[in-house]
Parts: sequence; C-alpha cells; structure tokens
Amino acid sequence: MKHIKSHIKTLLILSSFLFVLSLQSQELKSLIDEALTNNPEIKKFDFQYQIASEKVNEVNSLPNTEFNAGVMAIAPEMDMPMERFRVAVMQMLPWFGTISARENYATSMADAQYIEVTIAKRKLALSVSEFYYLLYEIRAKQDVLDKNIALLESYEQLALNSLEVGKASAVDVLRLQIRQNELIQEKDVLIQQNKGIQAALNSLMNREYDVVVTVVDSMGIPEEDPFYGYEALSVNPELLKYDKLYESVEQSELLNQKEGGPMIGFGLEYINQENSPMITSSYKDMIMPMVSVSIPIFSKKYTSQTRQNDLRKLEIQSQKDERLNMLTSELSKAISQRNQARIKFNTQDKNLKQAKNAEDILIKNYETGTINFKDVLDIQELQLKFQMGQIETTKLYYVQSALINYLIN
Repeated sequence: MKHIKSHIKTLLILSSFLFVLSLQSQELKSLIDEALTNNPEIKKFDFQYQIASEKVNEVNSLPNTEFNAGVMAIAPEMDMPMERFRVAVMQMLPWFGTISARENYATSMADAQYIEVTIAKRKLALSVSEFYYLLYEIRAKQDVLDKNIALLESYEQLALNSLEVGKASAVDVLRLQIRQNELIQEKDVLIQQNKGIQAALNSLMNREYDVVVTVVDSMGIPEEDPFYGYEALSVNPELLKYDKLYESVEQSELLNQKEGGPMIGFGLEYINQENSPMITSSYKDMIMPMVSVSIPIFSKKYTSQTRQNDLRKLEIQSQKDERLNMLTSELSKAISQRNQARIKFNTQDKNLKQAKNAEDILIKNYETGTINFKDVLDIQELQLKFQMGQIETTKLYYVQSALINYLIN
C-alpha cells in the first residue's frame, strides 16, 4: 500500500506540471503525451524501475535447502551393525524479521527508482516545451519576414513610380532591393533552423525526423503571473528523490541489524543399517533430528556497515541541501528572466506603435509629393527589430514559465 501511495503522489506531481502546460496549448500537451509514451529514455527508466520492483520477490526467499547423502562404498568385516547409507536435509532460517527487512529495503530502492522515472518524465516534458516554443519563435519570425518582404515590395513599387517622375533616385530602388535580399536570406536561414529544431523535437517522440510539428500561430504575455513561493520547491521530485534515498539507507541499517543476528537451522538425518544379531530392537534404522546455529561472533563487518550507513545519511542530507540551493537559484533566475521578458515586451510594443505612426507619416508625405526612402528603410528596420524582439521575448517568457512550472508544480 505504501508503494502504491508513492506512485499516486509522483503521478499527481507530473500531472500538475502537464496541466499547467496544457493551459497554454493543446498541441503542446499532445506532443508531451506522445513523447512520454514513445521516448526510449523513458522506457529505459521504466524497465529499471520494473527490475527494482522485481527485486522485492528476489529477496523474499529462504537460503538454499541442503541435502546430503552418503553410501558405504567398502564395508569392513565387523560384528557391529554397519550402516548402508545415510541421507540428511538441513534448512537454515534467518533471524526473525530478516526477510521482512529485506523486503522493506528492496521496496525502498524501488520507490527511489520510481522517483527517477518521474524526474525523467518531467525533464522530457520540459525539453519538449522548450523545443516547441523555439519552433514558435522561428515560424513567427518567418511570418514577420514575409510581411516585411511584401511591405518592401510595395515600397519598391512606390520608388519605381517616383523614379519615373523624378522624385526618387535609382539608389533608393537599389537600397530597397538589397534590403529585400537580406530579409529573404534571414528567412532561408530560419527555414533551415526550423528543420533542425523540428527534427530534434521529433527525436524526443521517437518518430521520423521530418514529421511536421504544428504550433500555435500567436502567443501573448499575460499581465500577471501566479507564484506560490519558494516553499513549493519541497515537492520537486529532484528533492523527493533524496528523501527516498534516505529512507532506503534507514531500511538498509535495519536489515544490517537483522543480518547481524544468528541463523537457526533445522534438519533431519536418516541412517539405514544392515541387519545384525546385536540389534534386538525391531527398528534397526536411525532417524536423527538436527538443530544448527550460526552465530556471527566476529561482528566488525556489521559495525562497519552501521557506520557507513550513518555517513551515507549525512551525505544524502548534504546532497539534498546542495540541490535545494541550486533549484532555488534556478527558480530565482527563471522568475527574473520571465519578468525581464515582460518588461521588454511592453517596451517593444510601445516602440512598435510609435514606429508605425512614423511610417504612416512618411506615407502621407508621399501623398503630398515628397518621400524619403532612406527614412522609410530606417523605420522599416526599426519595426522589424521590435517585431523580432517581441517574438524573442515571448518565447523567453514561456520557456522560463515552463522551467518555473517544472520547479514548483
């Protein structure tokens, strides 16, 4: 029952992490579910857990039963009755509670291994999320480049029209064409990046590298983020793992104390004898019950094991404290970067609106007969810079949110 409760607890931890992500995108949740089902690394951890669980059955057994048999090969000539053969059986039994202690130790090790499975699943979900948001960034940038290339084409047509009436120079047309070439180059680079990231994401799901991955078209940044404090780190499986390891050492010490006790053996020996005038009883054969005791007189081995277990518990506690400090630092950094992303996004949004106003002013100037295509290019570059910056900060925001969810949910 204790083992089942452990399963339920870790599954709830994983489910809460996936639930937070599903609020953002159903497509992302589907990708995570597929990765959890098909990823070879997760299967490897599952097999390791099954092996650890099977150890419980392995330790729930008694020592081998000993059978001994002997036959008189050459019988001396004697008046006394001679035995023909003898058969003996002996079963050693560990001290009371030893088998239960072995089972508890094996179960604690299996629980610790199950935590490893949960950690691997959560890390996989985080990796899928990071690749997903990276794909969103790449494709959103491609869309922005397509719109800017189309915008430059319209500016180029304006420049050609102005060139015919002497209101623009050939240099203006060339500048616009060069800028278009640069944006086309950026788009081509993004197409190659998309292939690489998509292949990496598909590999996590153990499917063909070129399977198309669908992502959302747009994402926004909420005004506020819920945060439940650093205390939530205590339920992170990376810390629960040390609790399970600590428990396994305690169970190891209980087992060590039991194995330091004596072993008791019970057996039976049967001796078959020849007929002899000296035997007056009707029972010539002998049956002899046997009791054996194995006492560990030299107990230095068990004393040393106790000392090692004490040191191991101190080591595990130190490891847990160290990992808690690292997770706290990671959480603090992720929160800071997420807040920075929101600040940058809001600033870029303001700048983008102002750049759009400047563009409108330039277009109106064209209607009055004057336009400076160098200024048009400058404004277009600013707009593109702010648009790309918004996409990057949006991706950064959700990557850091996924990390925060990994750490505290």
